[in-house]
Amino acid sequence: MLIVQKYGGTSVGNPDRIKNVAARVAKYRALGDQIVVVVSAMSGVTDNLIKLAKEIMPLPSEREMDVLLATGEQQTIALTAIALHALNVPAVSLTGPQAGIVTDVVHTKAKIHNITPKKVHELLKQGNVVIVAGFQGETPEGQITTLGRGGSDLTAIALAAALKADLCQIYTDVDGVYTADPRIVPTAKKLEEISYDEMLELASLGAKVMQSRSVEFAKKFGVVFEVRSSLNENPGTIVKEETKSMEGVVVRGVSLDKNQAKITLVGVPDKPGVAARIFKALGDATVNVDMIVQNISHGTGTPQTDISFTADKPDLLKAQKVIDGLKSELGLREMITAEKIGKLSIVGVGMKSHTGVAGKLFDTLAREGVNIDMISTSEIKISVVIDLAKGEAAMKAVHAAFIG
Repeated sequence: MLIVQKYGGTSVGNPDRIKNVAARVAKYRALGDQIVVVVSAMSGVTDNLIKLAKEIMPLPSEREMDVLLATGEQQTIALTAIALHALNVPAVSLTGPQAGIVTDVVHTKAKIHNITPKKVHELLKQGNVVIVAGFQGETPEGQITTLGRGGSDLTAIALAAALKADLCQIYTDVDGVYTADPRIVPTAKKLEEISYDEMLELASLGAKVMQSRSVEFAKKFGVVFEVRSSLNENPGTIVKEETKSMEGVVVRGVSLDKNQAKITLVGVPDKPGVAARIFKALGDATVNVDMIVQNISHGTGTPQTDISFTADKPDLLKAQKVIDGLKSELGLREMITAEKIGKLSIVGVGMKSHTGVAGKLFDTLAREGVNIDMISTSEIKISVVIDLAKGEAAMKAVHAAFIG
């Protein structure tokens, strides 16, 4: 069997944990399997590198940030190879570019264009465990790029697809995918299986188990994968195509995204093309906008409206810069930002065939005294923006109401 295993930052967070990973890999290899290991930077390393850069300049060059951040994973691949050598297991480490990962030219949020894993195949044939740096690749011109937060998941899924692996395992610090973050909701239950679409929603809504783009990639290429713990031998959660039996569960999970910021534009001219101008400029600056709410304008004179939208907190400075550049052109009156917000969401493919879900959610929040700021829905999801201070209590109440 050819197995791709990915280990996250906490799984390789210190030398002892790296040794544990090496021991687990050695056990699989002893069974005769070919193993490709994808690793993240050791926990805390990426954040420290970002902090160092921002101490020098508040908004560093994205090209140089990629060069800097790519070093985090390079430490881990070398240390993991050394740990395997200590167990007399032949192992070779490769950076993303050496493994044949080619991306587009969008620094800090690059997308994988293609993978030509010729070198990986060669090293596997020679009997090596191949350890690949997650989160990174290179442009066709040879510029180092990174894939954005959680990009090591994407590296693993993409490699599994390119190598036609028999099994893809995503190792993390939790036993699998839970109905909510067990660190916040002690009654959260582990799921044996979950559909790509449910996992995709939970990932995009701030559940920290997986990065959404990696789930999209898995769905597109039909890569069935397992999310499991690197700290024990418990079976994990299988992520796969939706089956009929999954529709019986109305709400599969509850998530709370604390990494969102809200920007409100006051006094926006209410005429065709203005919203397009704003959100095109944000898109060109690679600011990922999530929820959008526009008020209906009333009164006489030149019609005006307010537009509120949410984006990831790390993109807030960039978004403010874009809006500042548009202020005089569009005649915006004011820009208000809020960082102390949380996005609470419920997800389940069963919502397609069950009624009354929104009413029950809003009633639960009302009984908790939680005010709703913004609402967004899809076929299998309802999200609300609420005060971050009430986020965890609201999450517990909603989980209790829908899941128990």
